[in-house]
Amino acid sequence: MTQQSTERTSDRQHEIARALGVVADLDPAAEAERRIAFLADYLTGAKASGYVLGISGGVDSTVAGKLAQLACERAGGRFTAVRLPHGAQADEHDAQAALEFIGPDEVVTVDIKPAVEPLHAATTPVGGYPDRGQADFVKGNIKARLRMTAQYAVAGRLGALVIGTDQAAEAVMGFFTKHGDGAADVTPLAGLTKDQVRQIGVHLGAPENLVHKVPTADLEEDRPALPDETAHGVTYAEIDTYLTGGPVSEEARSVIEAAYDRTAHKRALPAAPVELG
Repeated sequence: MTQQSTERTSDRQHEIARALGVVADLDPAAEAERRIAFLADYLTGAKASGYVLGISGGVDSTVAGKLAQLACERAGGRFTAVRLPHGAQADEHDAQAALEFIGPDEVVTVDIKPAVEPLHAATTPVGGYPDRGQADFVKGNIKARLRMTAQYAVAGRLGALVIGTDQAAEAVMGFFTKHGDGAADVTPLAGLTKDQVRQIGVHLGAPENLVHKVPTADLEEDRPALPDETAHGVTYAEIDTYLTGGPVSEEARSVIEAAYDRTAHKRALPAAPVELG
């Protein structure tokens, strides 16, 4: 690789990090306070009753939930945590530990399985999918979208706002379901790398096992508890290093930038034949 091409690649790296709002050096305490204040101010300005968020037991929803609970306490709102299992969740104990740590004002549990199964069956082509993997993928996205539907139903009943858990490491890879977990009113973790989310979790006092839990979307039934990093083809450490301007292998750089380009539509407004804005 020539010096010129290396510089162009470096420019691309910084361009992507800027687009996602990533800050390389972060003080967890100051950043937690800034995001709690943002949520409290936004809640007051929106004149909403509180926030709603699905709690899975992973670090992202655990940290976002705690930020929301603290913001609601400050702004006089209520935080509602929603459990959204598909039947029985294998790591339910982690979800319960997250709820105990967050201390939500209310917990609502919605089993999405009775809605997912008939919808998936009704939209499956006659004779089934030729590719079992595609069927599993489509069903996984149905789960993600119905989970968000449930959260908006709860928020609608309460006059509340829905929180999303998207952060920069998932955003750069497009690792979320469009109109599913990618749909929300506010995203308090935006711009954070995975490690920065963990740092804020540690500052807030989150259980260590949840902070360092192996991240998994757990949407596909043929590949239950598939680690995110396996799906990515690159580690979160490499993604975080890339986003904060550090050196990564050319293979990791290629995987990350290809994912970013391929999933651009997920981070944009719906395409239209007119100029918006």
